[in-house]
Order: sequence, then structure tokens, then C-alpha cells
Amino acid sequence: MSHGLVANPFYLWYDKYEANIHSKFMPTTYDSDFHINNIVEKYGKKLDADMVKAYCDDNPIGYQTITKFLNRYKTKRGHWNVTVKQAKAQLEQSFQQPSAPIQQPVVVPTQSKVGLAKTSIDVENLVPEKDPTFVKFGQFPDLKKVIASKLFYPVFITGMSGNGKTFGVEQAAAETGRELIRVNITVETDEDDLIGGFRLVNGETVWHNGAVIEALERGAILLLDEIDLASNKIMCLQSILEGKGVFLKKIGEYIKPKHGFNIIATANTKGKGSDDGRFIGTNVLNEAFLERFPVTFEQEYPTVKTEIKILTSLSEQLKIPMIGEHEKFIKHLCDWSDIVRRTFKEGGVDEIISTRRLTHIIRAYSIFGNKEKAVQICLNRFDEETKESFWSLYTKLDETVGVQPDTEDPNSPYAT
Repeated sequence: MSHGLVANPFYLWYDKYEANIHSKFMPTTYDSDFHINNIVEKYGKKLDADMVKAYCDDNPIGYQTITKFLNRYKTKRGHWNVTVKQAKAQLEQSFQQPSAPIQQPVVVPTQSKVGLAKTSIDVENLVPEKDPTFVKFGQFPDLKKVIASKLFYPVFITGMSGNGKTFGVEQAAAETGRELIRVNITVETDEDDLIGGFRLVNGETVWHNGAVIEALERGAILLLDEIDLASNKIMCLQSILEGKGVFLKKIGEYIKPKHGFNIIATANTKGKGSDDGRFIGTNVLNEAFLERFPVTFEQEYPTVKTEIKILTSLSEQLKIPMIGEHEKFIKHLCDWSDIVRRTFKEGGVDEIISTRRLTHIIRAYSIFGNKEKAVQICLNRFDEETKESFWSLYTKLDETVGVQPDTEDPNSPYAT
């Protein structure tokens, strides 16, 4: 009788007991997990043909049958390694990556101490790629020093939406050659998502490591993005935020952090909720949880000078010719966003133009070749009153727009 790979060692013992009782009458030649567990228990994880044949002599199973069971662990002719990572029968598993492109993770089976199949990421490199458009500003130098030190020193980064918090962390990891695993936190995120849990794969129950365990074992940077959206279920990270390991109570295994492991959290608030209602869904985080972050970096929007560099770098990547008119366009956009932000701080408006919104406008311009259209379609996310006031302000800065809203910009490199 086969129960597959089960979470409770009692059932594994029962499988062995039942198989021994009925072996004389009902050979269990089809119970691959039972026989693999038995042969590993007797001879160890590295097996050769003589060991397998000896096992077959003492058990109701043929050599050809058991070698089929062991085929996915084969290293060479007549040799098997039950813990080999290059197993042929790889299990497919989805996993959220950092936004910078990296290799797609592949899940492979290994064997845990309690005989349960486990899955983990088998990727050589999780270091984000360097983005040529990135411009350093704000707390980036300090953040880079923390990451490069490889010390366990959790960092909390707070700031308005779209000002480069997450992008900065990814590029700091890229510049220091550090692996990064990003997790987007929501109110639904729980221990199963972060630490791991059991999954049903091909009819078998296997343990799947969560992002936290992967980062612990790899000595990687764990990026908890939008941490202030979390519920109290995030408290499962308490011991980990102290630099300690974690006990996986479901499989009875203790995981220690590898040197270099660190946690960085980003948020729009400081974990105290959103008083003005701008960031709906953000929660008040537990004080004991917040206290485990030694430092908090407050990320502001870049200065006009820095933002001009950002948009210029993006324009060059998009192959927009940096002629005089486009340079003026970038300057107008940055002056415009700066005025809106200062007005926002003074309470004059309820919305803001983020750095991300400006990059959206540049991308729209690269597609449509019309700067007026690019600005207006990127303002459509705001209510009508805000949209009109923002557009009115922009037309006062840029006198070349506002006359023919649907015509192609004659100064655009894309003009026909």
C-alpha cells in the first residue's frame, strides 16, 4: 500500500509495517517511495549496483524495477545519488522574481531528514541585471554600503509612491553582485507564502520552500516590497529579523541563515497606517516587528537636476534623439513635477506627479511621437479636476502645447 510522500512520519512507518506484513503474499514492487527510503536507510544516499542487488535479494522487488525507481537519481552507469540536484524528473514551480530580469527558477527534488520530498530554487545566479538608465540619488550610497558589507542589518525604506525605492534596492544588489529575492507583500501574505508549505505535485505531497527560506539558505538579500500592506501574519518573521534561523515545525528541520543574508523592507508609510487615506490598504504594523529594523531610510523624490538625468538616460535608451526640443521637453516635465510636489506639501493639491509617472510620459512619447498626447494620456489616471489643473499648469510652462491637442508634434523625431 502506498501513501506517496507524506507529511507525517507515522504514516511512513505504517507503510513499512504494512509492507513487511504482506511482503510474502503481496510484493510491493510498485511502492517506489517505500523502497527508496528503505535502501537509503540501509546503505546511505550514494548507491552502487552491488548495494541495489543486495537489497533486491532481501526484498520482494526485482533489480530492473528498482533501478527504474532510481533512474532520476542516476549519476552514471550503476551509480545513484538520492540527493543529486541534477535529477531528471524536475518539478515545475512558479516563483516571484525581482523585476530586473534573471534566470527562471527550476524546482528540483531533494530528500529531507524526515524522508519528505522538498522543492527549492535551482538557479545559479539571482543577481539582478544592471539597468543602464539607473541614476544614483538619495540614500543609495548608504544602502549600497549595507548590502556590500554582507552583515545582517535589516533596513526599512519609506517614501512616497513611485520614487525609486524598490528600483534602488535592486540596483544596489546588482552593483555589489548580491543575490536578491523579492516578495510583494499583500494583506493575504501568510507563513505558508513566506516560510513554505506542502504542495501536491504529481500526486505526491512535497515541501516547498518559501522565499524567506530560499534567501536564508542562499545568503541572499530578501526584499519585502510594500511591507505596510501586511497583516499580523508577518509576525512569523520575528526570529529571522533578529538574525536567527527558523524552525520548520511542519518537517522538523532548523534552517540557519547563511552569511550575507539580510532583509530590506520598502513601504509608503512608516508602518503606522495612512492618515490621509492616500495609501488605502496599508496597515499599522506591530511595534515589536518595526523595532527589529535598526535603521529607516526616508526616500524623497529626486531633485529637478537628478530627475533630468533620469529622463535623459531613459530617452537615450529609447533612442529618442536628444535634440534641443526634446531637452526642453524633459526640462518642462521636471519643473512641472517639482511645482506640483511643492504644492502638494503645502496642501494645495491632493495628488502628486511621481518620478515613475514622468518615465511613463517619456515612454508614451517614444511610442506616439506627440508630447501633448503623451502627457495627457498619462494624466488620465487622475480625476477630471486634478487632470485639468495639472494640464493647465503644464501648458503655462510649455507654450508649444495646448493649441492642437490631437496633432503630431512637428518637433518630434517621429513626425511624419
